[in-house]
Amino acid sequence: MAEAAGPGAFTDDELRTWSGLATVLEWLPPLLDAQLQRDAGLTHFEYGVLYALSTAPERTLRLSVLAGYANSSLTRLSRAVTRLEQRQWVRRATDPTDGRYTLATLTDLGQDTVEQAMPGHVATVRQLVLSPLTAAQRRQLVDISRRILTAAGPGEPWRAGETSAEA
Repeated sequence: MAEAAGPGAFTDDELRTWSGLATVLEWLPPLLDAQLQRDAGLTHFEYGVLYALSTAPERTLRLSVLAGYANSSLTRLSRAVTRLEQRQWVRRATDPTDGRYTLATLTDLGQDTVEQAMPGHVATVRQLVLSPLTAAQRRQLVDISRRILTAAGPGEPWRAGETSAEA
């Protein structure tokens, strides 16, 4: 039975659960960044931007949509897109349907970059996250992640195949 705790303290079970997740949250991002930096000269954040664009209709999304997917401020996203533009991986343009918005479009060179970076990234994610889990645990992780994201805020996380230039 879990030890009773006051309102300002975790129970033993809560502490075990939270400390495990907190450690994953601290350890995983630098490991993903290191592999992508080594293999493709990208941060995990930049790879996520490129990947989201690569799966979007016409490889194009509004910056505001990309920022929402990445749970990022427009300022942080804009700085990343500037770096990607300098490498000719992304092109920005005013949205012709509504001039208040800016579109980001993945260039052919950017698509090549995603395709070259993907095998190493997939291998790293498999090694660190997917392979240590059983199929049932992976399904549980999907459910757990959705529940945490729902509790964490009103934003809608990016999901493969659900991108839209109009969102």
